[in-house]
Amino acid sequence: MRPKPDDDDPPGVPGFRTWRGVYVFVFVAFAVVVAALALFAHVYA
Repeated sequence: MRPKPDDDDPPGVPGFRTWRGVYVFVFVAFAVVVAALALFAHVYA
């Protein structure tokens, strides 16, 4: 029997069951913020 790897531990963040979900959310949120900043800079420049 193989030991359970540490990467399979739940993240303990409400709404996320895996670390992959947390990473995807953070990446998408960052991309949205960068896109919004670029849009606002273009509109209000």
